[in-house]
Amino acid sequence: MTSTAREYFHTIYAASDDPWNFTTSSYEQRKYALTLDSLRRERYRNAFEPGCSIGVLSELLAPRCERLLATDIIPSALARAARRLEKHRNVVVEQRAIPEAWPNETFDLVVLSEVAYYFDAESLGDIVSLVVRSTDPGAHVVGVHWRGDTDYPLTGDGAHEVINAHIKLRQMVHHLEKEFVIDLWERVE
Repeated sequence: MTSTAREYFHTIYAASDDPWNFTTSSYEQRKYALTLDSLRRERYRNAFEPGCSIGVLSELLAPRCERLLATDIIPSALARAARRLEKHRNVVVEQRAIPEAWPNETFDLVVLSEVAYYFDAESLGDIVSLVVRSTDPGAHVVGVHWRGDTDYPLTGDGAHEVINAHIKLRQMVHHLEKEFVIDLWERVE
């Protein structure tokens, strides 16, 4: 299977402002809390969150980052994210698609939350290579994904296997529950 078509996301957001109940779901709230707990540092200099959607996780990450680049491909989701994040002057909200519009910056935190399984293994491998190229040794990469059945190209577990296979990423945190998996990798030499 190839990567998920972008029209899928346009259709989902046309039907709902919050299609996955990011703001109200107890699943999401628990996952966000554990994601923040998995971070090994109190502060990050420059973080990147592709696929930020309406910015709920971004809002929680903002106080931990000197700068956070939050991106998505859906204009309506980005508009909601921008409103949610307007009080955080350290957050930049941009419309960008990955992998083709990967930012030309160096990050010490990359957050792949509920985004990696929308790509097939080859495309995700290319994205992981971009992550590695845009980080220095010691940087952190967080992966957070639902583990249930989907019609996406990869499962949450499968996406994490692709990320974990990169020789320049060393797994530091692994949290597994029935519904989701959280991993934190450190970029190594």
